[in-house]
Amino acid sequence: MKNATQEFVPIDDVRDGIVILKDGSMRGILMASSINFALKSDDERQAILLQFQDFLNSLDFSIQILAQSRRLDIRPYIALLEGRYKEQTNDLMKIQIEQYISFIKGFTESTNIMTKNFFVVIPYDSAIISSKSSLPFGLGGKEKTKESKEEDFEEKKNQLEQRMGVVEQGLVRCGVRVAKLGTDEVVELFYKIFNPGESEKPIKIQ
Repeated sequence: MKNATQEFVPIDDVRDGIVILKDGSMRGILMASSINFALKSDDERQAILLQFQDFLNSLDFSIQILAQSRRLDIRPYIALLEGRYKEQTNDLMKIQIEQYISFIKGFTESTNIMTKNFFVVIPYDSAIISSKSSLPFGLGGKEKTKESKEEDFEEKKNQLEQRMGVVEQGLVRCGVRVAKLGTDEVVELFYKIFNPGESEKPIKIQ
């Protein structure tokens, strides 16, 4: 009997924007902007590199930096233009919009227009950090009540969010804009990772 696809996905749940893995550990995800390094002066480049070096050296936990390249789905933009074309009453403007739509379609068919997204993944594993219990749930010890599970989640979440705050502050000092992904954005991100054949659309931060 073949194993279900879900068995190979290490994610157990996504709650309050936090990824809960099957081993009980958690992951927080920050979306980060890019910096046009080529347009910076030599002094600015050096300052950014030194600030980023200081940021990395200040961390007492590991992080993962993910650069994701996706082909841009131009269809929503084409649909918008076609809507404007239908609403237009000026014949000259209709011709110009029609020619522009034709140009955009031809250009995107001959050229791969890519979008890049950058993410920082911050981990929290209480099995390693916390000294309260070295055994996973269900292996010795009484079964946790619903209230204790909720308290446990909130405690781990607070610890993880403190780490995320440290990372966010360090990146902001480097000139990088940062936004925490919410539950919907995290689900969308992993859906696209596990379904690469789906239409590519940029992740929208609420």
